[in-house]
Amino acid sequence: MMKASPASRRSDVTRAAILDAARERFATDGYERATIRSIARDANIDPSMVMRYFGNKEGLFAAASVIDLRLPELGAMPGKHIGAVLVGHFLDRWERDDVLTGLLRVGATNEAGAERIRTVFAEQFGPVVAGLCPDPSDAPRRAALAASQILGMALARYVLRLEPAVSMDRDEVIAWLAPTVQRYLTAEGP
Repeated sequence: MMKASPASRRSDVTRAAILDAARERFATDGYERATIRSIARDANIDPSMVMRYFGNKEGLFAAASVIDLRLPELGAMPGKHIGAVLVGHFLDRWERDDVLTGLLRVGATNEAGAERIRTVFAEQFGPVVAGLCPDPSDAPRRAALAASQILGMALARYVLRLEPAVSMDRDEVIAWLAPTVQRYLTAEGP
């Protein structure tokens, strides 16, 4: 096994510092107001290093917004629990992952952010839904409906901070949303 050179270790550290600073800056300022200079300043590096690693602001945003939804395995689960498991999973993710919240903030105001959210859900959520719904050809519609509930709650609870969405406990949110998500994913179509 080859050991990483000191230069490549420094490179990895620099790249990680830039990505951390970018995630924070995009989450705080949004895509339009975040600048390469402010991100470089936050990472304690020269702005030219950001350009060296990521090319431009769009490349940096794309790298900083890589997200794995880490969706649970739902295939072997009793169908009646799928909605509750998914809603609980997403609540847990929103609670622990500032990148998701930042991406939602950016996606609400910027086309690059919206496209990133669309891609993440199409590539990761869409195939899961196709494996659950009665008619796989209807999966995109069902995935969009389920995502509207999940993203809508995330927007209300974590971005807009609307009451009582913020103060509802986890079990209460699940109790309200799970039946609707369940129906979108597993019920026969209208």
